[in-house]
Amino acid sequence: MKLTILGCYAATPRTITNPTSQVLEIKNRLFLIDCGEGTQVQLRKNKIKFSKINHIFISHLHGDHFFGLIGTISTFALLGRTTDLHIYGPKGVKEIITLQLRLSNSWTTYDLFFHELESDKSEVIFEDNRVIVKTIPLKHRVYTNGFLFQEKPGERKLNVDAVQQYDIHTAYYQKIKNGGDVTLDDGTVIENKKLSFDPIPAMSYAFCSDTVYNEAIIPIIKNVDILYHESTFLESEAPLALKTLHSTAKEAATIALKANAKQLVLGHYSTRYDGIERFKEEAQEIFPNVLLGDDGVSFDFE
Repeated sequence: MKLTILGCYAATPRTITNPTSQVLEIKNRLFLIDCGEGTQVQLRKNKIKFSKINHIFISHLHGDHFFGLIGTISTFALLGRTTDLHIYGPKGVKEIITLQLRLSNSWTTYDLFFHELESDKSEVIFEDNRVIVKTIPLKHRVYTNGFLFQEKPGERKLNVDAVQQYDIHTAYYQKIKNGGDVTLDDGTVIENKKLSFDPIPAMSYAFCSDTVYNEAIIPIIKNVDILYHESTFLESEAPLALKTLHSTAKEAATIALKANAKQLVLGHYSTRYDGIERFKEEAQEIFPNVLLGDDGVSFDFE
């Protein structure tokens, strides 16, 4: 699993920082999460192929999380895209995008599908044979969701020595990989655990931005491998975080601790600060495994 941060700063873009957008590569799928201004430029800078992105997830309709969407959609069309593109986001995103396309007479060269979200409960919004994606209802000034990406367990690994020892025909190999036992010609049942090894553990990633400190999300993200949680403010601005329905680095770390996350990635920093190292320092007072998200930074997780 690979996470590439295209932008992770709050509010307006600057020459040295970009608003929220990131790409998650999981099970050979590429998902674009949020699409702040300049996302398509950041995709180019980070050498991410536009054609591999078939699903875009928008957390909420504040500009620093979706103002880059129309430009990205239009650029895909200018490049001659023909593959379907799916957009998952709050109700209203379809109206916004289609209005811009209609008034500029810039309809896409590919089919555009909108999956608008309204529920205040966690729900499955995408699923295929490799990955499942669920919403994480967040508490912000407008309707907002985070997203939980979960790998589906892979096939079991064939124990070649064991299947040869029992002289098992290759016709049974797929059954074994699927977890099935094998019955020999003499009626002996060979348990699957003797014929195969456990698959590589499935991984999970939770994206949580923007939100006030909200323990209601903990059951949804319990035991997540990687948690990205907004940390707009340092603890000195905790009252402002509460007023604007954002979180501090310490609050993000507290959520990670209570959710038993393995790794915390911070982001969505207010641009009022000179640097971001203090966010990590404050978070590590609560939770030790902290990474600082930053524009152009990639993390490989195993």
